[in-house]
Amino acid sequence: MIYEFIATIAAGFGMAGLALIITHLSKLAGKRAPKWLIPLFAAIGIFAFQIHQEYNWYDQQVVQLPEGVTVVKKIEDTAWFRPWSYLKPQTVRFMAVDNERARNADQGLYLVNLYLFERRMSVQQMPQVIDCRAPARADYRIPVAKDRELGLREYVANTTQWRPLTTDDPLFLSVCQ
Repeated sequence: MIYEFIATIAAGFGMAGLALIITHLSKLAGKRAPKWLIPLFAAIGIFAFQIHQEYNWYDQQVVQLPEGVTVVKKIEDTAWFRPWSYLKPQTVRFMAVDNERARNADQGLYLVNLYLFERRMSVQQMPQVIDCRAPARADYRIPVAKDRELGLREYVANTTQWRPLTTDDPLFLSVCQ
């Protein structure tokens, strides 16, 4: 985040420098550039860089995902204070599943890690149990000592609430296919 802040300031100074060159060239031409030209160019540089970063954040994160982690859902949003987002909605968060480290814990049950990404927030990891036969999913909590002797199916059935999945859900397709 500090690098993005430094890059934003550099974009502002870069555009202000461009306006300074325009100001000096206009003096050589015998005309006078308006005084507000340099702050205007600095503001344009700052806004343009921030808008560019907001739209490219998703692609930058997806490229950095390790092998075997696939995106299963992305959420696009618009906001009144970002009027340009009405023309093209921006991706503000997405969910990825780690298929590489998915464990087949029981016949038809897979223990996977879901990762929730959101702009300017820390990544959240959520262990999930996916039942490919039902199809359904449930949050997985590490069992306490007395529950460790139960099988995964019995433990999850007794301690969590199953949420149904459709067979065309990207999470189901990614884990079970």
